[in-house]
Amino acid sequence: MKKLLLAALLSASGLFAQHNPNSGYWQQHVDYKMDVTMDVKTYKYSGKQELVYTNNSPDTLYRVFYHLYNNAFQPGSEMDARLKHIPDPDGRMVKTFKTAEKTVKESRISALKPNEIGYLKITNLKQDGADLRSKVAGTVLEVELAKPLYPGKATTFTLNFEGQVPVQVRRSGRNNAEGVALSMTQWYPKMAEYDFEGWHANPYIAREFHGVWGNFDVKITIDKTYTIGGTGYLQNKNEIGKGYEDEGVVVKYPKKVKTLTWHFNAPMVHDFAWAADPNFAHDKIVGDNNTELHFLYKNTPETVEGWKKLQPKTAEILAFYNKTVGNYPYKQYSVIQGGDGGMEYAMCTLITGRSYQGLVEVTAHEFGHSWFQHVLASNESKHGWMDEGFTSYIEALAMEAVMPPVVKEGEEEPNPFKGTYSAYFSMVRSGKEQPLTTHADRFDTNRLYSIASYVKGEIFLAQLGYVIGQDKLAQTLKRFYADYKFTHPTPMDIKRTAEKVSGAHLDWYLTDWCQTTNTIDYGIKEIAEAGNATKITLERIGRMPMPIDIIVAFEDGTQESYHIPLEMMRYVKDNPYPNLKRNVLAAWDWGHQTYEFTIDRAKATIQVFVIDPTELMADVNKENNAYIRGAN
Repeated sequence: MKKLLLAALLSASGLFAQHNPNSGYWQQHVDYKMDVTMDVKTYKYSGKQELVYTNNSPDTLYRVFYHLYNNAFQPGSEMDARLKHIPDPDGRMVKTFKTAEKTVKESRISALKPNEIGYLKITNLKQDGADLRSKVAGTVLEVELAKPLYPGKATTFTLNFEGQVPVQVRRSGRNNAEGVALSMTQWYPKMAEYDFEGWHANPYIAREFHGVWGNFDVKITIDKTYTIGGTGYLQNKNEIGKGYEDEGVVVKYPKKVKTLTWHFNAPMVHDFAWAADPNFAHDKIVGDNNTELHFLYKNTPETVEGWKKLQPKTAEILAFYNKTVGNYPYKQYSVIQGGDGGMEYAMCTLITGRSYQGLVEVTAHEFGHSWFQHVLASNESKHGWMDEGFTSYIEALAMEAVMPPVVKEGEEEPNPFKGTYSAYFSMVRSGKEQPLTTHADRFDTNRLYSIASYVKGEIFLAQLGYVIGQDKLAQTLKRFYADYKFTHPTPMDIKRTAEKVSGAHLDWYLTDWCQTTNTIDYGIKEIAEAGNATKITLERIGRMPMPIDIIVAFEDGTQESYHIPLEMMRYVKDNPYPNLKRNVLAAWDWGHQTYEFTIDRAKATIQVFVIDPTELMADVNKENNAYIRGAN
């Protein structure tokens, strides 16, 4: 009763209210109760699950689907097959060795023995007490309902499950490279998402996730020497202790007690993850908006220093994201050593690393996902760039704020996105780019997926600031978060938010940048004398249109800015150079490949003429973007 009251109060407070402005929006809802027992010697676990599923859709459902992610870690799985055929398999998931002829990469999954594989087995599956027929298809359980689930109705599914924790290969698993015993992610039977596009019962091949929001009530029974960190609020902290107990409370276990049952409650999340180890140190600090920040890490000499220094920086990052995007809606977040690099989950992240700089960088990224993946939660299988890219964007801003680069006197402030643009240009030069609309599993290589999702997604926002203005971009991020939190926004929603904030028409931007591989390439075609004036001719070489910003420096030391609006935007952005005289020219349409205008000064007075001096426009050939007197 207590936990249900807590969830009701939190929902009533408006923290988790769904205010999606799109007409007719709906989303499904799930409430999980799970009781799990872990055998730390065999790495096997068993449990019971009760799931109340509410059908808020206008459709009658005759089937449902569960994800059984653990089944991916078996020889012959679809994930195993992908590792064998992709040209650049994830280095964490393969074993590399050299022969006399070549370097060989073998799937680590193929080498797993029966006691090392992962699996999830379902028994006693029922709907409102009636037995159900089901079929396992790799990492998906297909279930035929005993009775249809009508719109607006709820039904209760119950089941028993048995699992084996695989040797750590990717994200989840046991005994990872840094010695953490259990990284329990994607570990339970998880209901697939059903939305306006239908079911999203994607097989688990290595990419990320899409989930249904709901309330989780989870009990985990485990050896008493283990400390757990993960999703949710610990309900029995003064019985468990381990650093969770209230100040002044002393927790003692009876000698005969061999296990402890940890009880977690997580309101309005779409996943539940945890990690456990008998040698975890656990520190706790309070950050912005009274949010508890927990840190669980291996208590070893090479680890402690970096993790201690990480803690105040995590509090700074929280405050920065709250200010830049919007308030984090939960009251706890845990940074846990586990997994195989960094992966975000609800109210926690599992990361690896010991060095201070690396820990801060990976925490800044994974914590940023809490806003974009665990509160907004776009479909990562179809629109991974909205999560990875947007998170990378705010990570770059956060790192600049909390660990500013050292700039020597006379040097320019470094562009935090410079490396990001360089990675995008390398993909363009390869000639192998695939559009952002490509499903995450369908990219030809891991490199292409990474550059598309992380890099091109990040540039979507960085370049949007160039298109509509930095102030309007900042307002767009805040409004996007406020309008769409807890509602699975789509690419159209970020586009429409930017349009509402700015007044600009941006359909062309979403289309060209995300749905095609069109590139941006503008250049100076001619700078010619015209009496006491100068005639400028610019050309559009790439397919993708853009508004154009120009700065001209004259021999008398003065500078002026010129702005050429893009006609199809129906918009003139605010002056990005308020200290310079600004000249707003006639709009340039897409159909005309060249554009002419006149500067009312002689050519001899022009020292420098530069298209986009900020370099936030992803122009693939910058060699034709600048005129320097005497060098051209």
